[in-house]
Amino acid sequence: MNSRVPITVTGAEKLREELRRLKQEERPRVISAIAEAREHGDLKENAEYHAAREEQGFIEARIADIEGKLSNAQIIDVREVDGGGRVVFGATVDLLDLTTDSEVSYRIVGEDEADIKQSLVSVNSPIARALIGKEEGQEVTVETPGGQREYEILEVRYE
Repeated sequence: MNSRVPITVTGAEKLREELRRLKQEERPRVISAIAEAREHGDLKENAEYHAAREEQGFIEARIADIEGKLSNAQIIDVREVDGGGRVVFGATVDLLDLTTDSEVSYRIVGEDEADIKQSLVSVNSPIARALIGKEEGQEVTVETPGGQREYEILEVRYE
């Protein structure tokens, strides 16, 4: 049985846009490249043909991957969730790192959306697991590869 995988509205939109681009732009382009390479004759020694076929395989696999993810997705719009001031999936959390006295913000997103450079952390990450269910003013301890980190939750936003 497949369980539903949480994803934010933004994450779902990005996947749908990539799917549209793959189906409407990339797939027709590679099919055209295969047809053109076929016209060049002997397919055994035709590098363009083999490269185009390989690219087609990657495109079709990615299309299937995205369609699978979207079919199992539980799209959560955090603006419609009543978190009651608690950290929930999709929330943006402003933290004070008590070790360095610096502020950081993270948004808790689905596994496929995570990108630490954009402050998007996976719901399955140690920091998200430590934050879920907590509220403003609480302190949390996060087990990281570099050891324990202490944070104070400054603000929880649902945007």
